Amino acid sequence: MKISVGLYGNNAHQIALAMIQGFNKHYTLFRQTSRQAKARFEQSDWTGVHRAVRERIRFYDDRVNECVERLRLEYDIGTIDDATWQQIKLLYIGLLLNHKQPELAETFFNSVTTKILDRTYFQNSFMFVRPTISTENLEADHAPTYRSYYADQSGLRGAIRAIVEDFQWHHRFADLERDAGHVYHAIRRFLNGKIGRAHSNSSH
Repeated sequence: MKISVGLYGNNAHQIALAMIQGFNKHYTLFRQTSRQAKARFEQSDWTGVHRAVRERIRFYDDRVNECVERLRLEYDIGTIDDATWQQIKLLYIGLLLNHKQPELAETFFNSVTTKILDRTYFQNSFMFVRPTISTENLEADHAPTYRSYYADQSGLRGAIRAIVEDFQWHHRFADLERDAGHVYHAIRRFLNGKIGRAHSNSSH
């Protein structure tokens, strides 16, 4: 099914835009809260840490409910027919073509639609049962989201130490070797000591 040029600017297009705006708001707020985690840790703001965890969990549901309410108030979403819902999904896909988080945005779309549509609509014509946008070749516009660490020459203990050091803390650890050792031994206990000698790298 092709997207007609005439669909842009119509009700279906406005609904698709409202939904992607809802996701973008959620992701922006989530990122802002996550970026503050390092400062909370360095300041020993444990109350703030726990509050931020609760807020991050609540953020998603709040944004989904907020988006559903907007669609009901502005577009009388309960009266939308099947053909328009299919158009909404196709137009939403078009909005994801240059998006940096297409899979998360698809999940947000599903979360919103499951609060509006009957279960009989839970199929790929109206929702994202299968991912439509490949993330394999997306180019990031910021620093890498994650790094990989391997317990090779420096062993597991060294890998733990490298993970901690790469956070580039503003405050020095009182005894990083000791703390890395505590984490190492906790992992050994959890795995019942099943860590190879090549990965242990130093005394236990």
